[in-house]
Amino acid sequence: MMSEKKEIAKILLNVGAVALSPEDPFTWASGIESPIYCDNRLTMSDPVGRKQIAQGLARLIRENYPETTVIAGTATAGIPHAAWVADILDLPMVYIRSKAKGHGRSRQIEGKVLDTDKAIIVEDLISTGGSSLNAAEALRSEGVEVTGVVSIFTYELQSADNAFESVGLTYNSLTDFGALTEVATENGAISEQSIGNLQEWHGKLKAGLL
Repeated sequence: MMSEKKEIAKILLNVGAVALSPEDPFTWASGIESPIYCDNRLTMSDPVGRKQIAQGLARLIRENYPETTVIAGTATAGIPHAAWVADILDLPMVYIRSKAKGHGRSRQIEGKVLDTDKAIIVEDLISTGGSSLNAAEALRSEGVEVTGVVSIFTYELQSADNAFESVGLTYNSLTDFGALTEVATENGAISEQSIGNLQEWHGKLKAGLL
């Protein structure tokens, strides 16, 4: 399993999806300041890499959520990956806005879902889990059962695990913070000093000290 995690991590690094800024940290939607930012939108521009990612996500769904009847992508970064996965699995696809649009039919879910559906949510990454849980709530409000969440990358935060557990959901990711930093160290993409700083930040974040 680690070999696949490292292969996906290589895709992210090769496409330039990983950015470091220890002096001027990035701010996540949750408000957390981070010296690392993983922009998985860049994988859309890598035809080979995005196919490998889509196939990996489809495998996660087949193995862990075989009862799934509809693929739900989160807006905006999860949408293209959800579309590719839905095509591989030959399933319907919808996408979920962060909030209902303020015009037209004022829908938060775009596409057709039924109250008999079992939906899997496709994310580009999981940090604290907020966007995934927002999407799950939107689907559940329509009577749709949410089977779980799959993502390309996870920061492996305990707060995310706790948040998912609190609403009875599980998630599976293709790669994670540990694999990413390991590959980055092996190929010299990130200096040893930067890796040390990242691991220190990650440890504090996991411990709830940030």
